[in-house]
Amino acid sequence: MPRRLRFNCVICLVCLIIATSAPGAPLHIAQQGKAVAVVCVDSAAAEAEDRTWEQRAAADLAHYIEVMCGAAPAVANDVNADGPLLVVGQLALRTEPSLQVALDQIKKQDPVLRADAIVVRRDGNRIYLAGTNDISHYHAVAWFLQQLGCRWYLPTEIGECIPDRPDIAIDELDHAYAPPFEMRGYWLSWNGAPHGAFPQRNFMNNVSVPSRHMLGGYVHDLMPEGKSHYNVAISDPATAAHIAAKLDADYAAGKNLSLSISDGLYESDYAGDAELQAGLMDKYFHKPSLADAFMVLYNGVARRLQAKHPESKSRLGFLAYANVTLPPQREIIAEPALFAYLAPIDIDPSHGMDHPESPPRHEYREMLYRWAEVMAGRVAIYDYDQGMLVWRDIPNPSHTVFRQDVQHYRKAGIVGFNTESRGAIATTFTNLYFRGQLMWDPDADVDAMLAEFYERYYGPTSEPMAKFWNAIYKAWDESVVTEHEYQIVPAIYTPALMAELAGYLDAAYGAIPKVNGRRSRNGALYVERMEMIRRMWAVLEGYMRMVYAAARDCDYAAAAEIGKQTMAARLELAEMNPTFTTRVVGKAAEPTEPGGSAAWWPGEVKQYMDLAALTDGTNGTLIRKLPLDWAFRRDPNDTGLAGNWARLPADLSYWEAHHREYNLVSRKDYPVTEWEMLSTDIYPQAQGIRHPDRHSYTGYMWYKTTIDLAEDEIAGGVHVMFPGLFNECWLYVNGALVGHRQINFMWWLTDYKFQWDVDLEGRLRAGSNDITVRCYNPHHFGGMMRRPFLYRATQ
Repeated sequence: MPRRLRFNCVICLVCLIIATSAPGAPLHIAQQGKAVAVVCVDSAAAEAEDRTWEQRAAADLAHYIEVMCGAAPAVANDVNADGPLLVVGQLALRTEPSLQVALDQIKKQDPVLRADAIVVRRDGNRIYLAGTNDISHYHAVAWFLQQLGCRWYLPTEIGECIPDRPDIAIDELDHAYAPPFEMRGYWLSWNGAPHGAFPQRNFMNNVSVPSRHMLGGYVHDLMPEGKSHYNVAISDPATAAHIAAKLDADYAAGKNLSLSISDGLYESDYAGDAELQAGLMDKYFHKPSLADAFMVLYNGVARRLQAKHPESKSRLGFLAYANVTLPPQREIIAEPALFAYLAPIDIDPSHGMDHPESPPRHEYREMLYRWAEVMAGRVAIYDYDQGMLVWRDIPNPSHTVFRQDVQHYRKAGIVGFNTESRGAIATTFTNLYFRGQLMWDPDADVDAMLAEFYERYYGPTSEPMAKFWNAIYKAWDESVVTEHEYQIVPAIYTPALMAELAGYLDAAYGAIPKVNGRRSRNGALYVERMEMIRRMWAVLEGYMRMVYAAARDCDYAAAAEIGKQTMAARLELAEMNPTFTTRVVGKAAEPTEPGGSAAWWPGEVKQYMDLAALTDGTNGTLIRKLPLDWAFRRDPNDTGLAGNWARLPADLSYWEAHHREYNLVSRKDYPVTEWEMLSTDIYPQAQGIRHPDRHSYTGYMWYKTTIDLAEDEIAGGVHVMFPGLFNECWLYVNGALVGHRQINFMWWLTDYKFQWDVDLEGRLRAGSNDITVRCYNPHHFGGMMRRPFLYRATQ
């Protein structure tokens, strides 16, 4: 648990004075719009490369006092000035030695990487602000400014909430604190725009151990002809010796190094690995679970290096990742030099570990505690601030997840976090703010912080905007989906939620005063933030109209046109502030025109354009949209083939009698012996199709529908297009098998289109036709997510 000393600092936003019941006159920092305090910092900080944050702390302290009161305080390099002094960093520690005593008392005594702590104390006319290291000096100043009411909710000025305070006074103040996590930070991937000092203002630091995908390079020259570095004799002592020899010089020099596996799935033909693997399979990746073999390798490398260089402080980082995510099953303890990052890349990112609707997160919780045991606490979380490729620059909040999980992280004794972020604020919004605050203090009151955020950030529109965001947070938290990536978006942003959000925005726009306050800094920011919301809404609303047009109506021409228009709206959002989106102006992470992989938005729009060409006469002509709702049946015991389900009509009598009783929660209890009705525009799990234990539905599933066709509709070049269909599938027409589609079980290794086009020449008949699809879902997403259609291919 974090250790604290006496904290006697209460903010009075009405009086603009920090006051307590302690006796003594207040120390004035600013009076009647004039700064009366002097900021003091060691002049050597400006010259030393390892003291940049100390110098930044003094500069930002002076800057934000100026923003609050309207006048900048003087900055001095000693403590000889008269009047109130704000003494920062090493100068504070030299001037008042008892500060170091306080820091030594509360800082972590046996840190894995580094012990951070801060002390902020008033002594007469001086306020001392210092920490255990360069960046902790900055955190001491950030903490002090936060007590004065300063907040940094988002990167850049639009996220700053700095109060107008012509008078600032301090009474008694004595605060010392050490956070429980040594590593607190995030990095920007996919060309994210820089965030400035935003992380540090929210108590994040620059501590890490390397975790890049390096192993392939170390073992490449061990590979026999025709073998990939994904197939290596993992636990062979010769492999450990080979790697240790390559790392020897850097390890001896005390450099931290990475042993992380490459970004893929590993196998091994080595007999020793097979023995260690013991036939255990990773159900998340459908590959052998190789954690035991890799821990033997890592321990082998570490033992060799530790024995040869016992004085080295080097850490050997590795990712517990892909099919090395499941913890070792044998009694294995990691060597002292090893440091692990647990990366739950494929485990429900939308719910916390204690959420009742997410068994995968419950499993992850136990994996976490086991890895902490194996690593003797030397484990960090390779964290994600959003659900991977749910990356359409629409809100994907995660603070409700992190606020639960951080309690387990503290209990497990993990070292900290290295969060992967795209940095696109239109998606992550306040995710990174709450992460920083909770990494610093896991007991921070998130509900109170949210209430404060709405008031400070939105001002006159705070009430409807609180309802807007709370509705989004509730939709994510209460969702039954445990999958990730863009396919879940329509399961969250339903038409009902979109209508609700539109109503809140109408109220918010109406609450903006006619005199919009541009004569004040905060008034101008309120207007700018609402403009940000207008543009964010244009992207979200446009994206959802695009998805609905495609998935429900098979109107791909409209979907493509909406997509292109909304991509333009997203570019406008990026031009407003480059931190808002993955569309960084001048350094684009994605093209401005449709194209590329369907994993990304421009590729999804291009997919709709190509589908439109199959229906508008270019490459084909639409014959008929197949029904939106199909009969559906779960087949957990694989009885459908023997039961002749493809040839027998779907008996919907149970559904017709009981369907009104079923909703997303109770669908999991629907009897597997009966057919039900399911929409084809959202995948089954998002409609509540789950196992009784609330896991996502895996196994076999069947869809069935009938359609009446005329003679002219079945003549010549007829195809059925399944524009969004996961899994291995079998297609039956009028009881006969007419097609089989194989697909990589690891669906994120596919082209992301999830299309299946089947030639039905001679398979259909005039009159009624039975169309049946059997699917096998081994993992996550299953079934259809877009409405199928019949088309005639252009000859």
